[in-house]
Amino acid sequence: MPWTYRHASKEWRAILDDLRDRMDLTSENSAYTAMDGVLQVFRRRLTAQQGLDFASVLPAVPRAIFVAGWQVQTRPLPFVEREALVREVKKVRQNHNLTPDNAIEATAWSLRRYMNKADLERILASLPEGAVQFWHVDVTDPREIEPRIF
Repeated sequence: MPWTYRHASKEWRAILDDLRDRMDLTSENSAYTAMDGVLQVFRRRLTAQQGLDFASVLPAVPRAIFVAGWQVQTRPLPFVEREALVREVKKVRQNHNLTPDNAIEATAWSLRRYMNKADLERILASLPEGAVQFWHVDVTDPREIEPRIF
């Protein structure tokens, strides 16, 4: 995809609003914590190169959150059942975490609205088994998750 000018602050504001509403949370801090947890859980299952490849298709602020504080592991963790992944998400900043059970789906739904679909699908297809399902979103109308441009 050719480089496009983006309004990172407007885009981030919209992502946070989407996340907060989708997870029925009352604060941006809770939405941020949930998304941070989801991104940390996902990156634990990637090599450094895979993580950088995935980060390259994220919007600017989520990209920074994805790589912030990343301690690359020698061996990435395997993808496991959704319930276990959600429990892992809820352990991030556990004392300040109000993350709901739909955090992974809500984060995927929201971020997909700000990503290039073809680039995302290409990257996910190159990642370990489980990555595609992690970011899968069931929608009745695909227009719900069409990219929004700012």
